[in-house]
Amino acid sequence: MKPKYLSLKSFILWKNEKRPIEWQKVFGRSAGLEVEIGFGLGDFLVRRAREKPENNLVGIEVAWVLVRRALRKIALAGVPNARVIRADARVCFERVFSEKSLGRAWALFPCPWPKKRHAKYRLFTHDFLKLINSRLIDDGELVIVTDDQPYFDWMQAHVPGSGFEPHTESIPPRFLTKYERKWQGLGQQRFFELRLVKRRHMEITSKEKTTLITHCVDHFDPKSFKPINDRGEIMVDFKEFLYDPEQRKGMVRSVVGEDNLLQNFWIEIVELEDGWHIRPAKGCSMIPTAGVQKALDLVRNAT
Repeated sequence: MKPKYLSLKSFILWKNEKRPIEWQKVFGRSAGLEVEIGFGLGDFLVRRAREKPENNLVGIEVAWVLVRRALRKIALAGVPNARVIRADARVCFERVFSEKSLGRAWALFPCPWPKKRHAKYRLFTHDFLKLINSRLIDDGELVIVTDDQPYFDWMQAHVPGSGFEPHTESIPPRFLTKYERKWQGLGQQRFFELRLVKRRHMEITSKEKTTLITHCVDHFDPKSFKPINDRGEIMVDFKEFLYDPEQRKGMVRSVVGEDNLLQNFWIEIVELEDGWHIRPAKGCSMIPTAGVQKALDLVRNAT
């Protein structure tokens, strides 16, 4: 089967990178850095990379199908200054970008989550604006464009105290994104731009890695092994358990949710000379967080 993305050269496996990422090494040069939050089909990301060859651009998106399409467009356009990450934007700004590393951030037509019960999913809260502020250089900008007036008003209410100076404007269509074209087709010809200029720095350092404590126990019985899930502030679910009697090795699949981060990885329970070792399985792309430590502790408690 032929891949639909043409090339993976522009895809960043951020969990495998030293964090915060040293972008000058990724791009092979030192240049101004911009990020697009939620690049959708990747049209603006590719066009911006072509128009600003002197800058490096990073796009963030959650859905693989959109990442795949953007990778294809980047390859076809031949733009060497664009990269994409598949992750939650909040996690990226917490862990991937260092303080004062970005010149500009874009968010074009983010989901407004218009229903009242869904408002909790809205991205540009006061806390998230402060986080973005910390990653922007002095006088750097965050540009948000929306078609939704109530969402526009809601975002403005979260600006005070975030270190930004707000500038608002009603603008015509000019970004040529999927949703801009969609609303144009429905007759909307004016959109709402919120341009936030950094005037005061909000100091929020990158999240530190947790040094994991692995375990070694004297005895392990795979027949009686039943780790207990935990649904507290940190969610830990154990999904399946496999055991190989010849290798004397067990594997338990663990799902850990904490803050905005959801991780799915395997924990191995393997017999060595000094006992049964409980540790993350080799090759797992996971971040060593407090949640991962909790999963290891729960496995130890079940042995």
